[in-house]
Amino acid sequence: MKTLFQMPRLLVSCAVLFATATTGCSTFNRDWKKAAPLHPAGDIVGRWEGSWLSDADGHHGRLRCVITGLGNGRYRAHYKATYWKILRFSYAVEMRVEEHSGDMLEMRGKTDLGWWGGGVYQYEGQISSTNFVCSYRSKYDHGKFRMERPRPRAH
Repeated sequence: MKTLFQMPRLLVSCAVLFATATTGCSTFNRDWKKAAPLHPAGDIVGRWEGSWLSDADGHHGRLRCVITGLGNGRYRAHYKATYWKILRFSYAVEMRVEEHSGDMLEMRGKTDLGWWGGGVYQYEGQISSTNFVCSYRSKYDHGKFRMERPRPRAH
């Protein structure tokens, strides 16, 4: 029987990636359920959903986000993205948010997703209480997020 150290690196990397991605997704699901489905006017905290699109290679998928306030113009954006319709990946980014114009706010942030996640990603965009548009850029990829508030579901 092979030990963990005798297994091919790719298999070990896949196992680590799977464990990390599924753990992050369970945390995201807990945050999603806790986030209030109704949002006060003018507030950006809470649930968001939409899609992401890579301008580098055309890949795209579903995207959900939970934003929480950290104080002093800082927010935590916790994302859950779908890739190839079956893979799910979850991660968080601390964002700095400043007034822009009207009800639009300017946001910026960055996070390091590690070598297996594509390295350091930088985010820049605009957000209001109803629309969230953000560009992302890393060494290997660049594209856009487009999200809105989730619509109430019929029972």
